[in-house]
Amino acid sequence: MASIRELRGRIRSVGSIRQITRAMEMVASTKLRRFQEKAVASRPYAQEIAGLVSRLASMLGDSVEGRPLFRRGENEGVAVLLVSSDRGLCGAYNSNVFRKLELWLAEKNFGTVTWYVYGRKGYQYLQRRGREVEHLLVEPALEQVDYRAAARTARLVTDAFLAGRFREVFIFYTAFESVVRYVPTAAQLLPVEKSAIDTGKATPDVILEPDAETIFDRLVPRYLETRIYNALLEALTSEYASRRVSMKNATDAARDMGKILKGIYNRKRQENITKELLDIVGGVEALR
Repeated sequence: MASIRELRGRIRSVGSIRQITRAMEMVASTKLRRFQEKAVASRPYAQEIAGLVSRLASMLGDSVEGRPLFRRGENEGVAVLLVSSDRGLCGAYNSNVFRKLELWLAEKNFGTVTWYVYGRKGYQYLQRRGREVEHLLVEPALEQVDYRAAARTARLVTDAFLAGRFREVFIFYTAFESVVRYVPTAAQLLPVEKSAIDTGKATPDVILEPDAETIFDRLVPRYLETRIYNALLEALTSEYASRRVSMKNATDAARDMGKILKGIYNRKRQENITKELLDIVGGVEALR
């Protein structure tokens, strides 16, 4: 059994760990609220732009399917934009994403996959498995990502798709549903599926200036940028929700461990005191 001095050191260590995890839990809670507010605030814009694209698509009719962003590429390869985290200590967030990714890849049975990655954890995971990453998107950092960064990413994958490099482009991220539920999700970015933009709204009788085709061609890239931006926000929100839960569990575990160690320490100290008293009493009796 550990000595009293060793138990004191372990109690202090556990107390220090509890303070650190508690502080990290508070930081994660603050960032969770911030990113959750951003994600919720961006949804009306995303829904509105999807509605505009849908209404314009219904006005243009079958001609939409002949446009470059609505046709599959001739190449057999596909591209995947994987969104993970830059840092660990976020529970099963990354492992759930990677597990779902492997199941998804096995189900789809793609040939050549080109990888675009947000988050160093995803980059490290792919590198360990011998998968070459074409682009690791690090500027700006994932936590500082904004709409302009999402727009650059959208242009990057769109230009490669239009150049004929890929048949399809997918985004794999963690969709945020609540503070206790976040689901790894795969979504097709390109070619744009009409079902993804079909909002079911009737086309209003309006006069468009310039014509509907020009507006539609300019609006579709904005729609793709918005989808990527929302996916990044939801992934960040999910990451901090998972980190908050993980740090809370670590704090609770450290508290429980501290209680156990203190109980062992008190029993050990009481045993030593009792032993010393018995030695004193025995010595007194021997002197008599």
